[in-house]
Formats: sequence, structure tokens, C-alpha cells
Amino acid sequence: MNARTEGSMLAPVRKSIVVRASVERAFRVFTEGMDSWWPRTHHIGASPMRRAIVEPRRGGRCYSEQVDGTECDWGTVLAWEPPYRLVMAWQVTHEWGYEPELARSSEVEVRFTPQPDGSTRVDLEHRHLDRHGPGAGSMRASVDSPNGWGALLALFAAQAEAPAPGGGAR
Repeated sequence: MNARTEGSMLAPVRKSIVVRASVERAFRVFTEGMDSWWPRTHHIGASPMRRAIVEPRRGGRCYSEQVDGTECDWGTVLAWEPPYRLVMAWQVTHEWGYEPELARSSEVEVRFTPQPDGSTRVDLEHRHLDRHGPGAGSMRASVDSPNGWGALLALFAAQAEAPAPGGGAR
């Protein structure tokens, strides 16, 4: 499969999943509850990850707290439209470090679409990968790999479909 579109731009990575949860719950678990499903192995901090956090607002930080007490930024919320849409700058280099420049960061858009049966379709697009420069191809390969966005969405779906704490409605 060719990972390029017309010209030299890398094609976006697109993944979708349907979760047996309301659109509100799916959005909340993906954002406020990211720490409940994000794997501890997927971080760029210097010490092991303790917690994954997405600040719930446009301009909010996406970061992790490490067990040594440090914080490690990995993104910025570019669009916050609960419960239907989230866009984050992916400020991670192909060498798994932090990229402070938004112009050299890709974007991850996640859309949450309610389905007639009460479930939610979640569509993720990781785009503008060419902004990563010489490491763009390896970044694309990583996020499209078996341990990339597809596996992460499966972990998210399992958490979104789990009974809500306190026995509340999903």
C-alpha cells in the first residue's frame, strides 16, 4: 500500500470503531478518562508514566504525569467540541521526544457520531504527518502499526463499554 497521496504529502492514518456507549460517554471516556485506557508504555517522559491528561478546553495541554513527579507535554487541544469532536496537535517527534512547534506537529482529529441503536461511531484521523519532516514516514508507520491507533481505539472502546462507575447509564 502506498502511504502517499498526490504530490509528496503523506496520507493520513484513519481508524474507526463503533462502541456500545452514548456519544456523551464515548467523548468523556476518550478525553476526561484517557488515563483509564491509555497504555503506560505509550509515553515520551523520562520516567514511567503515572497518568495521562487532556485539559478539557481549546488550548488545553495534553500531557502525562510521570512517577518521578515531572510532567511531559505531548500535545495541545486545537478544537474542543463536546461531545462530537476533538482535535489535538500531536507534538511528538519520530524519535519520541516533544516538539514544541505546532507548525512541525501533526494533528489527530476524533469525531464521535451517535448511531440509531444508541452506540457511537468513533472516527480518528491522524493527518499532516509530513510536518514531522525527515521522520514523517517512520511516524506514520508507528501510528498505523499494530500497536498504533487501531490498538488504542480497541482499548478505549473496552473502557467506554464497561459499566459506568456507580452503575450509572452509559
